[in-house]
Amino acid sequence: MLDQERIFEKLGNCGVTFFTGVPDSYLNGFCNYALKHFPEKNIIAANEGNAIGIAAGHYFATKELPLVYMQNSGMGNMINPLVSLVDEHVYSVPMLLLIGWRGQPGMGDWPQHELQGEITIPLLDAMHINYSILTDDIGQYERITDEAVNYCIKYRKPYALIAPKGVMAEEKLNNKDDLYPMSREEAIEIILNHMPSNAIFSATTGRATRELFFLRERRNESKENDFLNVGSMGHASSVALGIALEKPERKVVVLDGDSAAMMHMGAMTMVSKLHVPNYLHIILNNGAHESVGGQPSAGYKIDFTKIAEACGYETMHHPVTGKEELIAALAALKDCGKASFIDVRIHKGLSGKLPPLDFSHREAIDAMIEELNR
Repeated sequence: MLDQERIFEKLGNCGVTFFTGVPDSYLNGFCNYALKHFPEKNIIAANEGNAIGIAAGHYFATKELPLVYMQNSGMGNMINPLVSLVDEHVYSVPMLLLIGWRGQPGMGDWPQHELQGEITIPLLDAMHINYSILTDDIGQYERITDEAVNYCIKYRKPYALIAPKGVMAEEKLNNKDDLYPMSREEAIEIILNHMPSNAIFSATTGRATRELFFLRERRNESKENDFLNVGSMGHASSVALGIALEKPERKVVVLDGDSAAMMHMGAMTMVSKLHVPNYLHIILNNGAHESVGGQPSAGYKIDFTKIAEACGYETMHHPVTGKEELIAALAALKDCGKASFIDVRIHKGLSGKLPPLDFSHREAIDAMIEELNR
């Protein structure tokens, strides 16, 4: 693991003092150091494309080189602004890209990371972006950083620094707090208890998928009604909407996260033009990117309920913060006649230790498809 103080000292000496991006577990050492030591110069973005745009604006306003950090799974979000805004044939914007390399070939990883790991380098090649692969050799890092910064300045082009597992990571911190009484697991169990037994659940990337999976096991319940959105962060609600439109007789429940919902918030506008009274969108809002290190999101700072109302959802007109409030909200919205929404405020941290989510994705989705098409 590289020494984060040395990393930032080198970047500062090269004139790189502005950071933006989406936190990643492979970069949590870097992300946590930036959060602690550069709070005014570290912008946690809604998604990776958003970060590229912020970085471009920073360069336009200061002529200073920015750094954008992300997991490689977010490269899809950044491709459009990289090729149609940043590219040398458009506005020619220099920036460093620090990319956590999940699914690196030969290293082993979960299925949702394998293809992205395989195409990480080819995607950079296709966009004509030069890159270097980092190791835990600090001298090599300093040499590469000099070369990368000089390249960006000379050619006004991006340069990528690829961080394999362990190079930029550190041990995850215990980020549990007591700001709100419910844990995510407690909230999910209440929701399970107050939904029809045949309700379809779509759980977002990260903790919600794992907790739903292991709650089903603990309760000795079938998993065939559950879609576990282990990748494609921000799209669990869209998958659920597609199901809800075709199965109006079934309740379809989204177990979303605040960071995931913000990543593709435009999806919430769809209910303004669709009649889906069986669709219930719940955001389990802990104000954090918990699964990658607990860095803060804007979840507690924005009013999801007002946003949802403006998009056409029926709501309780305020967030819910306790068990009884959640039970009352589920009852009130059950038969409201339109798509409904609840912002459930929960505290950070897990109620217990969860093992890795190891299951057959194909078997799980085939079982759900069979269930939905009986």
